Amino acid sequence: MSVAEALFRPFESDGLSLPNRVVMAPMTRRRSPSGIPTSQVADYYARRAAENVGLVITEGVAINRPGAVDSSDIPSFFGEALASWREVAAQVHKAGAKIFPQLWHVGATESRAAHWVENDPRIESPSGLNAPEAPLGRVMSESDIADTIAAFAQAARDAQTIGFDGVEIHGAHGYLIDQFFWAKTNVRADAYGGESLAARTRFAVEVVKAIREAVGQDFPVSFRFSQFKQQDYSAVLANTPDELSTLLEPLADAGVSIFHGSQRRFWEPVFEGSDLNLAGWAKRLTGRTSIAVGSVGLSGEFASNWSGEVSQPTSIDKLLERLDAREFDLIAVGRALLNDPQWATKIAANRASELKPFQISSLETYY
Repeated sequence: MSVAEALFRPFESDGLSLPNRVVMAPMTRRRSPSGIPTSQVADYYARRAAENVGLVITEGVAINRPGAVDSSDIPSFFGEALASWREVAAQVHKAGAKIFPQLWHVGATESRAAHWVENDPRIESPSGLNAPEAPLGRVMSESDIADTIAAFAQAARDAQTIGFDGVEIHGAHGYLIDQFFWAKTNVRADAYGGESLAARTRFAVEVVKAIREAVGQDFPVSFRFSQFKQQDYSAVLANTPDELSTLLEPLADAGVSIFHGSQRRFWEPVFEGSDLNLAGWAKRLTGRTSIAVGSVGLSGEFASNWSGEVSQPTSIDKLLERLDAREFDLIAVGRALLNDPQWATKIAANRASELKPFQISSLETYY
């Protein structure tokens, strides 16, 4: 199989037309002072768009909710930041790619404990927990929930207005929406929580419905989800395909057109008896477009780099086989693209010998 037959095959579905299957994965960079993206942000994304990336999904951006993110250098997606994002989208389009912002509310996360006072009223989550038996912040009221849903919808409407091609909702990795999903951080006794996974999906479903009402039926809406959490890499939301269906089908019915199944290693199966990864199962269960992600083109996953390990470039032959088999539709590339804007161009030109390793110091470079 040639690379062009799989990775660089055009894609068209659900209002999204792409020149290839390469997606730039969302990666937090903290390079937007006071939440306003600079010209460097536009250059950063456009540089990759010009090098055979079909779709850019931006770093997580803050919805208009107090405390949605925990750093003033994380970009906002409201107010005066929108003018800068309009320019980012224009530059990415000029370079030949499509672009989604990843809409984000981090909820009660451990990073806040070091920088914010424990009872800061801006830290909100389903049950005032960062992790099991780890109180942080306050419990969201139904009014808080309604306001947060409205903020997600407004951000999506603004994305459409200023020229983005779709949006992604961050529902993974132990952040706010995922804290509603996870039984260990959602111990609410009302309609938004409890022992039922179906009940714990209600918040996310209402976010999706509100976004759909705001943007109409033809605007792509991606939803990123995961089994693991930053609080617990061994956490599991769904132990069986039926449980995963309980999570995903209501989201699909509400209007999700793309599922982005986040794994630390994309090639690992999710359930016994099948080689399908998380994105593969999402596609099989819902029929929606799916994006796979996780250590693409590198020997080690991200957590290993923090301990000093260097991730070396690796073969993508198995990725190509899975794409050719249509197990999933698109592949998101993270660290390999962060470290080398020309990653996709080098793959397309069979220049694998020029690919670069990744180490944690790579995060210090913004190019």
